[in-house]
Amino acid sequence: MTTTAPPAAAPAAAGPHGDLPTAVLRSSPADFVVEELPAYAPSGRGEHVFVTFRKTGRTTPDAVRAIALALGADPGGAGFAGMKDRHAITTQTASVQLPLARDPAPLLEQAELPGIEILSVARHDHKLKPGHLLGNRFRITLRGIAPAALPLAERRLADIGRAGVPNAFGPQRFGRNGDNPERALAWIAGRERGPRDRREQRLLFSALQSLWFNEVLARREADGTWSTVLPGDLAKKRDTGGLFLVPLEGPEVADAAARAAALSISATGPMFGRKMRWPEGAPGALEREVLTAAIGDPRKLDAFAHAGEGTRRPLRLEVDGLEVSPAGEAASGGAPEPEGGPGAGQGIVVSFVLPKGGYATTVLGRVFRLVDASAPQPSVGRPGAAGAPPPEEEDAVEEGQPSAEP
Repeated sequence: MTTTAPPAAAPAAAGPHGDLPTAVLRSSPADFVVEELPAYAPSGRGEHVFVTFRKTGRTTPDAVRAIALALGADPGGAGFAGMKDRHAITTQTASVQLPLARDPAPLLEQAELPGIEILSVARHDHKLKPGHLLGNRFRITLRGIAPAALPLAERRLADIGRAGVPNAFGPQRFGRNGDNPERALAWIAGRERGPRDRREQRLLFSALQSLWFNEVLARREADGTWSTVLPGDLAKKRDTGGLFLVPLEGPEVADAAARAAALSISATGPMFGRKMRWPEGAPGALEREVLTAAIGDPRKLDAFAHAGEGTRRPLRLEVDGLEVSPAGEAASGGAPEPEGGPGAGQGIVVSFVLPKGGYATTVLGRVFRLVDASAPQPSVGRPGAAGAPPPEEEDAVEEGQPSAEP
């Protein structure tokens, strides 16, 4: 087989249930609430100030820049763990380098920061870098759902809470116009000059990595192996995050399959790059086939290690603490009208926790055809489907990738 790229957004594993009911998200910022779960607490000492803040209607880089300027610090030296959506209420932490002699608290109290609420300030020994988080807690309100569709949708959500979903990248990973992988491929092939800005280089390369990961995941979902492990797989331990090679033969293969069924380990897929660890056996052959079909010689990526050294990403996305409850009245009248006219749809609130790198729309897109009320065009669809590219959402950072300044 050969790898095929779509004309706009990147492919992801298609929903397994055929036609899905419509649900509207982001009718207002309060309908999409995200809380970043930090990987560690600040030490209370050091020249870096960790500022935990809640923002509404602002991008993460914009908010971090405003906080740095309020402290009289260089925004280029600021750091954050992951990107958070603009059309949402999101809580996260940024770090700003500030001399020990300067007290950040009064500076932030006096600053005018529209759309930003400062929650806590503490010092730490080093800068906060991309990937320095455990995950994100989501509370998402979905509206305009046909009443007859709710029972089955709630059962499917319960199944997801028990078994997880294919860990596909959503279309937000591929740029607002969905063409970042195509641009990156032209850059790597030498057909076009790449961007000079290192952060833009990294974003382009990560989009291409994500495209290839989705291709491998789609192939593994098609043959039913995305949720298990195969001989030669590189599996990731859920408790420690450690990687290990599943042997090609022997009793350890059956043991690994049993651990995968219990969700204690998951097979991983490729975020291709010079330092990525390769699997063996059939999984390794599949990944080499996908990369070779795309660029020919895999060694071409060696020259782009500055944009992405490569890592592994679980094929399965575990969804912790999933709960469903009825939604209250919409906080905004900007949502598209549900099918059937006014009052025809109902709403639910879905709460859950995802590890870093997981997309909430990847989870919800397995159950609903999502319509983003904040998008310039109405339909987002399942991850990878055609439609308006949504705003930046959740983590845009992968563990093991080089850091990028805001």
